[in-house]
Amino acid sequence: MNDLPEEAVVPDTAAELLDDDTESAPPMATDPVEAAEAERDGYLGDLQRVTADFANFRKQVDRRNAEVRANAAVALVEKLLPVLDACDAALTQGATDVEPIRAAFVDTLAKEGLEVHDPLGEPFDPEQHEAVMTEDGDGDAVVTEVLRTGYAWNGRIVRPAMVKVRG
Repeated sequence: MNDLPEEAVVPDTAAELLDDDTESAPPMATDPVEAAEAERDGYLGDLQRVTADFANFRKQVDRRNAEVRANAAVALVEKLLPVLDACDAALTQGATDVEPIRAAFVDTLAKEGLEVHDPLGEPFDPEQHEAVMTEDGDGDAVVTEVLRTGYAWNGRIVRPAMVKVRG
């Protein structure tokens, strides 16, 4: 499909492009060989610029695609977390039949990048833990109880662990 109007005239050579008597036009070589070499060098320079631009474009598109895939995976994991929470709740109620299903589910997701955070006994970190209860204590804040498991996807916190903190 041609985007040019039918009456548009497209110049055949670089020399025709420069025939408009502008001051930016380089002086034309009088020798036909020199003129051909100059035209060739111009085309080569254009080709090298376009090749570099295209390589940069491909890298940028690859980065964007990887980012989109990563964000889509995180969104899917966030939608699946209530299923894991339901399994955890069933286990706390004594439904041991759920354990193999939960284990298989977590193992499958772990192969793709899921990390389960169970910070019991670890120092409190507000970037990885959500403190909803505290109790008095000496020294640094330490996680004493995990109320809801935390998860990360490929090192990125998807949901912080909900914890009780002492200290």
